[in-house]
Amino acid sequence: MNQQFRLSALAVALASIYCASEYAYADVEAATADANAAARPPVQRVSDVVVIGNPLDARDVVAPVSTLSGTNLLLKRAATLGETLNGQPGVSSTWFGPNASRPIIRGLDGDRIRILSNQGASFDASNVSPDHAVPLDPLVIERIEVLRGPASLLYGGAAVGGVVNIVDNRVPRSAIRGFGGAIETRYGGAEKERGTSAVIEAGQGGFSVHADGFTRDTSDYRIPEGTGAPSPIVNSASAAKGGALGASLQFEKGYIGAAHSEYRSNYGTVAEPTVRIDMRQKRDTIEADFTHLVGPLVGVFAKASRSDYLHTEKDDGVPQTTFKNNGNDLRVELKHAKMGGLQGVFGMQAERFEFSALGAEAFVPQTRSRNTALFALEELATGAWNFSLGARYENSRVASDGTADSGAARFGPAIARNFNMGSASTGATFKINDEFSLTGNFSYTERAPTFYELYANGPHGATGAYEAGNQRFNKERSTALEFALRWKRELSSARVGVFSQRFRDYLLLRRTGLDRDSDGNGERTGVGDCGDGTSVESGCTAEILPEFRYEAVSARLAGFEADGKWRLVERPYTFDLEAKIDYVRADDRTNRSPLPRIAPLRLTTGLLWSMNAWGARIEAQKFSRQNRPSFDDVLGATDGHTFVNAAVTYGFMLSKASGTLFLRGNNLTNQRGFNAVSIDTIRNLAPLPARSIKAGVQINF
Repeated sequence: MNQQFRLSALAVALASIYCASEYAYADVEAATADANAAARPPVQRVSDVVVIGNPLDARDVVAPVSTLSGTNLLLKRAATLGETLNGQPGVSSTWFGPNASRPIIRGLDGDRIRILSNQGASFDASNVSPDHAVPLDPLVIERIEVLRGPASLLYGGAAVGGVVNIVDNRVPRSAIRGFGGAIETRYGGAEKERGTSAVIEAGQGGFSVHADGFTRDTSDYRIPEGTGAPSPIVNSASAAKGGALGASLQFEKGYIGAAHSEYRSNYGTVAEPTVRIDMRQKRDTIEADFTHLVGPLVGVFAKASRSDYLHTEKDDGVPQTTFKNNGNDLRVELKHAKMGGLQGVFGMQAERFEFSALGAEAFVPQTRSRNTALFALEELATGAWNFSLGARYENSRVASDGTADSGAARFGPAIARNFNMGSASTGATFKINDEFSLTGNFSYTERAPTFYELYANGPHGATGAYEAGNQRFNKERSTALEFALRWKRELSSARVGVFSQRFRDYLLLRRTGLDRDSDGNGERTGVGDCGDGTSVESGCTAEILPEFRYEAVSARLAGFEADGKWRLVERPYTFDLEAKIDYVRADDRTNRSPLPRIAPLRLTTGLLWSMNAWGARIEAQKFSRQNRPSFDDVLGATDGHTFVNAAVTYGFMLSKASGTLFLRGNNLTNQRGFNAVSIDTIRNLAPLPARSIKAGVQINF
């Protein structure tokens, strides 16, 4: 595979696409902007053209995509990707305390949500367990794109729930003229965040360079009184830092570039007061993109990357388990010339990674996974209709070394599983008139079980559970259908959508009701039984943990999403009304029970005001009571709560620079709240944060 990727790097250096991102003038966004827009100096940034799920560069994407950028991203930035996106339509968060939180889309999490960095794979361990953080810090992100539903199959059969694409400019995609950049610093919050980031870019002729860096430190976070847990939460502090260096060479019809990035973090797990995680990731990327070519191929994009990931779980500073994930990925997209009204893109994707968990609490053996796929997407525009059709064929091989490297007998002999998957999607948009359009999407998707769903068998100290997989699992199959109505009139817009997704052999991690000793030698079946015939009073030789086992069930998830923004007042100041609502009903049809860890009905309403350089917003986030817990959830229903949040921004000029000051308050009424999506072993240990105030400044030059 190393030779394959050397050849891939050469291929990247010879061919690729002009990514549908161009640079424009920076905006401080609508809430702070109107009066300063004309006077603002130019700052390089990624344009608002959606990249993910849009390889044909369409302005109106059939698939449901939401983006977070500008002042909205500035105000929403949190220490984790999950909390930064929490509250976007259909997106919730796993919440393992403030340091580890991964996005959940329409009730689907783990490996069903694909997290990409500029369309490239981010090999880490965040999909393996909710206590594992995503090694991407929102401080240096320019835009986040969330693709929900069927169109995500272009990025992997595993992306059955959706795709989160992190967009930055580490490989400059357009020529940078002169010198510029941005600096941001922030302080405060329930966790007393101290964060600073900087981006510097320069270019001359066709050569451009980019450098960025960040540092973020937090303390143990505070919670409201009456939650049943002490405040602040012990072992919830964190420290993170990282940066990147990239460069590119621009041509008349494209570019070639490369980047190197590093990320380091040390954080507490909140489940155990003495367990902390040391994490680091190194990533190298090379990509090329050419467009407006002459001939049957009008665009070529190629991207290859290598990631080196390591994290060690330490108890009182002593290493217990070390997780490693080293991987390579390659993606090539070829855009063909228009044939009448038909245009399309086809390509290939290849990934290989090796994962290991070594130490006293290793719950998976060393594994090697390989995925190779071919995909295609075609679109046809005719009159008021726009049709799309996508297909993907993928082969996956997941191999376990068994006891060979770990020495743990519970992992058994070496074994390998092979899966062939076929997926397809179709969609259409009908433009009813200048204001309304109707979209529909249908997909069939197949997903191979992951290494941990197949081979897990051991204690996981950070979650306080014994986790077990099943080597005989079949591939997961699903069908999805969704419809949406869109409306747009000048500065007002709205979208209402409904969806339904059915699964065969849906794989979920569920409490069995049995307990296991931490060395895997037996099961505890009685209150006073250690699992090996001795009593608890006589002293167990190993820690007793609740057993969680992956199982395959028939499942159905259905729900709706709606969001909109309405301009109420235009001059001399503006008032806008925003509203979002979403709901997912998720059923285990095999056991006639709700699926575990599903967000309840959520409603957010906000009022936005702006005048000249000033902007302000106030919003109420209503989280309903989740009264449909899974039958194995020992905590039962999760009470609802309402958070009131507010923010004030001020845009200003400094010679050749522009800036934004912000002040943000969350949970201003200091309501207690618990995340219904958190696993029940830590939900009550990590309540949601107390009232907090955070201030910061961002300067673009």
